[in-house]
Amino acid sequence: MPNHDPNATESPLGRFRVLDLTQVLSGPHCTQMLADLGADIVKVERPGQGDDLRNTLAYEGREGHQDYFYANNRSKRSIALDLKLPDDREIALALAREADIVVENFAPGTAARLGVAWDDLKAINPRLVYCSISGFGQTGPYRDRLALDPVIQAIAGIMSVTGTSDGPPLQIGAPLADVMAGMYAAYAIVGALHGVRDSGEGRYIDVSMQETMLAALGPRMGETLQANRLPDRQGNGNPLRVPAESYRTADGRYLAIICMSDRFWPPICRAIGRADLADDSRYVKMADRVAARGTIDTMIGEIFVQKTVEEWIPILETERVPFARVNDYAEALNDEQVAHRGLIRQFEHPTSGAVRVVGPPWQMTGASIESQPPPLLGEHTEEVLREWLRWENDRIGAFTSRQSDS
Repeated sequence: MPNHDPNATESPLGRFRVLDLTQVLSGPHCTQMLADLGADIVKVERPGQGDDLRNTLAYEGREGHQDYFYANNRSKRSIALDLKLPDDREIALALAREADIVVENFAPGTAARLGVAWDDLKAINPRLVYCSISGFGQTGPYRDRLALDPVIQAIAGIMSVTGTSDGPPLQIGAPLADVMAGMYAAYAIVGALHGVRDSGEGRYIDVSMQETMLAALGPRMGETLQANRLPDRQGNGNPLRVPAESYRTADGRYLAIICMSDRFWPPICRAIGRADLADDSRYVKMADRVAARGTIDTMIGEIFVQKTVEEWIPILETERVPFARVNDYAEALNDEQVAHRGLIRQFEHPTSGAVRVVGPPWQMTGASIESQPPPLLGEHTEEVLREWLRWENDRIGAFTSRQSDS
């Protein structure tokens, strides 16, 4: 079991082995989070094809590269196995005997057809933590529906509150449902490991993307849960706070401002040069400002457009107003705070050269975890067979030769 010494320099999950039967995003994001905590991740991929994201249309000017795959598969080892072939399936079962964790995101029922479902593996590894990630879970009327991130954003209600009141529902511009499913799965797995330590019995975890998206909405669901009301689309506004908007500046950029409570109203008033508004009885209380949303947004918008972003930043900082420049992706990645924290990692990849990825968004004392570049398809087949299954060179050679012939 793991070393629980708080001063230990080894990684938190450094003694755990993960058999990764996932592809695309939700599952790989989960196992990447485990890799970032030091777990040994062996990713099973189909020979010749691999994870579907290896074959996703490349960005313009990046033909021949697997940038989508690189984003969620650092610090993993790849072994090429065709689970439909009996010999390859036997190797997968042997790996499962050695694993502490198995993660899969097949369509419900697929793992059972392949002979690698929870019921198959717990019989040979009673201490196993097994996690299934799917669109709607392993049970229920939607179990067999196909689900990708846009489908989950729609059914979970997030699109209904995204966009403007006079426009159609919109998707968030990133695959948040996939990512949240992976995060919740990793969270549940780490919790289950403690249960196995205490009881000696394995755990099965069934993660639904639909449910994780609803859980991620958190307090924004309160209006419907408690008051039985449906929030409308307010663009960049906040239904309970004013001012809370993205205001255009003189250079065509935008600044996002939010007044979290009444105590932030006076600093905002001073920052925009209207200290008199802080004592204006029409706007002192949040409820009054919400009622006067249109008037306040118009007034503040006319003021913000008089200066550039760079002129506004020191003013807002001085008054300690909650604000941020609205960055594009490049600006967000190159932000000086991000650079200071060392979030962006760069690897030398054997075929793509320099590869930049977003690293783990935490810093932890007592742990030293060095990230590794995303693997080539089947790059570690021999290495994994030798380390996990203790195969001799002649047996490894016979297997890899057979794969090459096929």
